[in-house]
Amino acid sequence: MKRALALVLALVVHLLTLGFVALGVVAIARAPGFIWSWLFGGACLAIGWALRPRLGALPADAEVLDREQAAQVYAVADRVAGRVGVPRPRKVAVRDLATSTAYDRVGLARTPVLVIGLPLWLALPPKQRVALLAAAYARLPTGGERVVSEALATLESWRDALLGSSGPLRVRDEAQTKIAASTLGAMDHPGTTYEAAGALGRLIGRVLGGPVLLIRYALTRLVQAGQARTLARQRALALRVASERELAELEELAAGAGYLAPMQAAALRGESATSIRRSALSRFLLTDDGVLDSPPHSELLGTRDSERIDEELLAHYTRAIRGFGLIGSP
Repeated sequence: MKRALALVLALVVHLLTLGFVALGVVAIARAPGFIWSWLFGGACLAIGWALRPRLGALPADAEVLDREQAAQVYAVADRVAGRVGVPRPRKVAVRDLATSTAYDRVGLARTPVLVIGLPLWLALPPKQRVALLAAAYARLPTGGERVVSEALATLESWRDALLGSSGPLRVRDEAQTKIAASTLGAMDHPGTTYEAAGALGRLIGRVLGGPVLLIRYALTRLVQAGQARTLARQRALALRVASERELAELEELAAGAGYLAPMQAAALRGESATSIRRSALSRFLLTDDGVLDSPPHSELLGTRDSERIDEELLAHYTRAIRGFGLIGSP
């Protein structure tokens, strides 16, 4: 019931955005020769564009890997995606300084894209690499979850636009006061238009601000109420590939970032990517008495294939470790 109500509220938010677009088109189409039609219609279209759902895009620092040159990377990404039950990534990209790994659909074509954060990936044995990919795939939102999350993003834009601009308004008011007090202010100055627009904006803010905040509050509470179910669904998907223990170890490692400081120190000493990789594996594969705690390989990624992946990504590792000192704690 709560999920259905959240979806209904989200659809109302998106319909409101669509309504602004439709109102702008109608206003211009009904009187294309009237300047006020263009002003009003253009304003409505601008609001609709600003509040549109985002289609997602690759991060600016992400580099897409060529499938032929990174065949093993794409192979393991495809195998894990097939086991989790999500579309196989059309593109796999890497980020030098991002520690997280993410999977999503981007662009108008909704292209499945996997983005791997190299610092954590460099430090993981094969089994944990598979767990990392499984966890990333499992976080792909369902259609309903995406509709709701985009509605929340739209409501945040509404809140910022209607209620979060008091600072800039005060600055403009001070500037307007100074103009009015100057010698120019004794004559006819453009304050009337400014004041009228400001009054109109404040009126719209007071009329729409309350309902927007109310819908935002209600939708946020509904999302929070369903958070446990969403996490359970994601956990169940990840468990198709990795065990509870593997996922828990990965979460603890990523949250604590204990792997990062030794890698940063090694990078500062000028060690190679191969040496840093070897040192990282020695920490994660061995217990205190030097005995293997569990087989490092996975059914979906063997040790040799993991080494081939490192060979394919060596140039990316070498470039990335130069900036490891810039990575802060999560």
